[in-house]
Amino acid sequence: MIKVLVVDDHVLIRKGIILLLENYRDIQVVGEAGDGEEAIQLAVQTQPDVVLMDISIPNGLDGFTATQEIMKQVSHVKIILLTMHNEIVYIQKGIEVNAHGYLLKNSQGNELYDAIKSVHNGKRYYSVGLPEEQLEKLFKQKGKEKGELLTVREQEIVRLTILGFTNVQIGKKLFISSKTVENHKANIMQKLELKDKSELIQYGLANKYV
Repeated sequence: MIKVLVVDDHVLIRKGIILLLENYRDIQVVGEAGDGEEAIQLAVQTQPDVVLMDISIPNGLDGFTATQEIMKQVSHVKIILLTMHNEIVYIQKGIEVNAHGYLLKNSQGNELYDAIKSVHNGKRYYSVGLPEEQLEKLFKQKGKEKGELLTVREQEIVRLTILGFTNVQIGKKLFISSKTVENHKANIMQKLELKDKSELIQYGLANKYV
């Protein structure tokens, strides 16, 4: 019997997941939580084998932080991030916090069961719509510290971009030309394999550059 804890701030989604899991005889839902703090408390109390963790929890601790805390306190637990986000920045963050699985909420029901079984058996389960080769590359990057990926200057440019400054304004603040800022941004996007400014901002927010 695999003990599962379900964490999602939307009651209807939680209940839907629980109803789905009740179809499987080898799964027992031992609790449900609506936020990160409650998830940590319940995980310590119920000692689940697998936690299904929503990433976007608007109140209190986010899913990434709760994941790290639960893994500190429940040594044997496996955590699957369950989310609508398939952007690379979120997947990178999932890898960074050592989540065992990553699954999109629009996946088929049987895929959720497969994911639970896989991580419980010690395997990784990242179903994110990326080619396996690209996913492996992200896992290989995991060992690098954030500071190693981006230089101090590049980190500052990301921070100012998130705050809404234009290339010209960033250039004035850093005493460089707007063209140099543009070149830095191009290098950053290439290093992080990001497609556009919105992904750059998401990356910066996820990695707490502000």
